[in-house]
Amino acid sequence: MATPAGPASVPSPTPAPAAAPASAPDPAPASAPALAPAPAPPPAPAPAASPDPVAAAAATATPGQTPASAPAPAQTSAQALAGPALPGPFPGGRVVRLHPVILASIVDSYERRNEGAARVIGTLLGTVDKHSVEVTNCFSVPHNESEDEVAVDMEFAKNMYELHKKVSPNELILGWYATGHDITEHSVLIHEYYSREAPNPIHLTVDTSLQNGRMSIKAYVSTLMGVPGRTMGVMFTPLTVKYAYYDTERIGVDLIMKTCFSSNRVIGLSSDLQQVAGSSARIQDALSTVLQYAEDVLSGKVSADNTVGRFLMSLVNQVPKIVPEDFETMLNSNINDLLMVTYLANLTQSQIALNEKLVNL
Repeated sequence: MATPAGPASVPSPTPAPAAAPASAPDPAPASAPALAPAPAPPPAPAPAASPDPVAAAAATATPGQTPASAPAPAQTSAQALAGPALPGPFPGGRVVRLHPVILASIVDSYERRNEGAARVIGTLLGTVDKHSVEVTNCFSVPHNESEDEVAVDMEFAKNMYELHKKVSPNELILGWYATGHDITEHSVLIHEYYSREAPNPIHLTVDTSLQNGRMSIKAYVSTLMGVPGRTMGVMFTPLTVKYAYYDTERIGVDLIMKTCFSSNRVIGLSSDLQQVAGSSARIQDALSTVLQYAEDVLSGKVSADNTVGRFLMSLVNQVPKIVPEDFETMLNSNINDLLMVTYLANLTQSQIALNEKLVNL
């Protein structure tokens, strides 16, 4: 991930007659385009009045700094990537799977943003398989944004990614995120920079302003459109967003959800025994619901559903058939083993504490 040594400052391109400014895609259509100026073509003899606004932006960049939308002469190919993040164009069925830690990190960075900042941006990290892109981590990137220009600290982004690679070497750069509900002209410039770091990068938008009373989360991938050799535009195509979690993340999500029912939005951690009791109560409620449904179907109160029947049959087949007496003996034996391990652990902890006291005397 080769980047210049300092922040990049780029004046936003002035509107040209041949290219429309970027705009947020309408959430109603399946693929709402957002047109914006595309990156300048490689240096070549061109007429004096070029219709490409990005080329003009690159020519007027601040001395000593690299425009975010123009390739720098000192830059090389993306060396920080272990391999191509998103090879080839996105298939129609490509899905973006988000983990809860991503949303929590984005909201936290938005709450901690600098005074006067309208939004925050950052880098998305994760893995890619044949059918989906899984976003498992992210970090915010400092930037300054105004009506005339946008400056991104590319050196900070490079250093952060190098540190993340030491912890999770399998995570690749998948794209970037931004808070807000629409796509602006500055978004097109930042997206062009990430296009040099990952093929076909993802652009994730998180509506922290809670328009329509909910946090809208959308993912896009860009596609060039226009006449080759002429003024080009960029179309942002929406992708399917789904949510995934590990078992450890599920514990945190369940704990956060409990704060919705607390008057002061604060809740304490529960003990292991309380978690076992809660899980047992939920299983018992689910079994009661299934038994009630089966009785209603047999009595004719509810019409039978073949899909539900197949799920119930699959669930019953997964449960091993054990004699009740054998199951009780096995459960009691495991409980005794657990209590013995707990007792030995507490005894060892007490011996260590007593030894430290004797050593300090």
